[in-house]
Amino acid sequence: MALFESIHNPEALKRLPADQLPVLAREIRDFLVDSCAQTGGHLGPSLGVVELTIALHRVFDSPKDPILFDTGHQAYAHKVLTGRHDFSNLKSEGGLSGYPSRAESEHDFIENSHASTALSYADGMARANEVRGRDDRTVVAVIGDGALTGGMAWEALNNIAEKKNRRLVVVVNDNGRSYSPTRGGIADHLASLRLTPGYEQALDLAKSTLNRTPVVGQPLYEALHGLKKGVKDAIQPQMMFEDLGLKYLGPIDGHDEPALEKALRRARDFGGPVIVHCITQKGKGYAPAENHDEDQFHAPGPFDVSTGQAKPGPKVEKWTSVFGETMVEIGAEREDVVAITAAMLYPTGLNKFAAAYPDRCFDVGIAEQHAATAATGMAMNGLHPVVAVYATFLNRCFDQVLMDAALHRQGVTFCLDRAGVTGNDGASHNGMWDMSILQVVPGLRLAAPRDAERLRRLLREAVAVEDAPTVVRYPKGAVAEHLDAIGHVGSMDLLRRAAEGGRSKDLLIVGVGSMAQVACEVADRMADQGIGVTVVDPMWVKPLDEALVAEAAEHSVVAVIEDNGRTGAVGDAVARLLRDNDLDVPVRTFGIEQEFLDHAKRDRILQQQGLTPQELSRKLTETVSRYTESAEDPGGRALTGGKA
Repeated sequence: MALFESIHNPEALKRLPADQLPVLAREIRDFLVDSCAQTGGHLGPSLGVVELTIALHRVFDSPKDPILFDTGHQAYAHKVLTGRHDFSNLKSEGGLSGYPSRAESEHDFIENSHASTALSYADGMARANEVRGRDDRTVVAVIGDGALTGGMAWEALNNIAEKKNRRLVVVVNDNGRSYSPTRGGIADHLASLRLTPGYEQALDLAKSTLNRTPVVGQPLYEALHGLKKGVKDAIQPQMMFEDLGLKYLGPIDGHDEPALEKALRRARDFGGPVIVHCITQKGKGYAPAENHDEDQFHAPGPFDVSTGQAKPGPKVEKWTSVFGETMVEIGAEREDVVAITAAMLYPTGLNKFAAAYPDRCFDVGIAEQHAATAATGMAMNGLHPVVAVYATFLNRCFDQVLMDAALHRQGVTFCLDRAGVTGNDGASHNGMWDMSILQVVPGLRLAAPRDAERLRRLLREAVAVEDAPTVVRYPKGAVAEHLDAIGHVGSMDLLRRAAEGGRSKDLLIVGVGSMAQVACEVADRMADQGIGVTVVDPMWVKPLDEALVAEAAEHSVVAVIEDNGRTGAVGDAVARLLRDNDLDVPVRTFGIEQEFLDHAKRDRILQQQGLTPQELSRKLTETVSRYTESAEDPGGRALTGGKA
């Protein structure tokens, strides 16, 4: 049995002799590499914190001392050391979450994959300990992988520094990267500490020499240490953490477990807020990850362990690639178009734009709020910025979209990758909120393309708008099958027409974005039963085309199918549009229930939500039957109102 398999809780780890810890670290790394090679996962971040995680669990008493990981994708070693050894179904239904999970373990406190939040959680927990008189507990926040570039982290630090005897330890896991190399002044300052070896070498030499000198050695070493700090502060910018009034320890080799334990014990025993600055290497211990320039195997899919090469799969065109290629084309056509990313250059597909136009692409770090308002400033000065983020991360800058871009009527385009159900990354990554929260933004225009051709077209239409913010949303993974229109209803694409073959106009389906294909499959199933179904794809779902009202008036029932939360989204907007035009036609809305979804594959979640052609056609057949059996006017529209 491997050594790590005997570790089921931190207490067992504490009993392990120190000379066995290097073996344990090596085994954990091998296990994580072998496991992620089969399932994919956030490998690089977790490889970089193995020794740090071992030291944390040997020094602190989890769960009494909560250990919070920010971001949560560096927590795989933590899972192993708290007894979770089965990674065979990592990020799959019924298997381990890719992030800390309160349902999995008492050692997991926050389920965060939205970065830069842990310090606020930690501040709140430490305040609660103080109020409740729990002076024997320490809260630990591990912040890394670029999360310190987020503004919320600095808001928290400002408050953490307020109370000098509140027991809180902040561990900065400094690997110089988020997905790609971390950008910005804060990152540059941390890098200057990492990359100034002269002082450390001099200190090490003095320490090794003077500690052999009797009586005066240690006092003289301490004096030189103070001199060294003074010289460093005189040459470099003042230590940002100490300027905040926080005790600072470091920088420390994040792969030297004994040194980490020593520093963490000092921090724990200090009795107040302490920053422990650890220098780590993302992907540590696995050569293909260490040498991977793009992101150090941040989140690879399945791969061959011996080479690090991705396992072959079907060649498919992906939404992200279509967006990235189209951005390069638009960049060539318009010199005023610039791009902004929040620490996700490669994941959003903007790397191609950055390579083609390096002076027109900006990575602002994990700072979506800043990205939105900076983009507004760019628009005010004659540029047209395209801000590319995951749909779930747009939640973080809603106020800036509303009160900065929209209030000032500025032409900023937000492109939302991973919209709708993303699946395996769990509740925090499903992009199921954007079409609801954006409905309330005055003047904003929102597009949902159904295939690659529409993404290219709608992105161009979006960047042509200069007097309001625009949004283009598209899902994760392979692009949907190309779906031609058979006609048009106003600006909307007509995909199926009920009148063909003499069928009555029983049902109008509004298929939104990637669900347009599903809507067509539903229509085909119902047509086989003699039910007349029309399908339209509005493409621009905010504002809705008024032509939808006249089309709905010719049908007995209207249904909206979308992959967003049902509340306040396109379905509700369609119902409101019809009500505002005094059209009394029943509307059924189909989308994602307003709940946090467990991790599973996209198809499985859509099945669980009843968003499959089979289930939708069954429900809509029942609905149409119910209303068409009611009294009808000469036009065939059901007179019975109310919600279906």
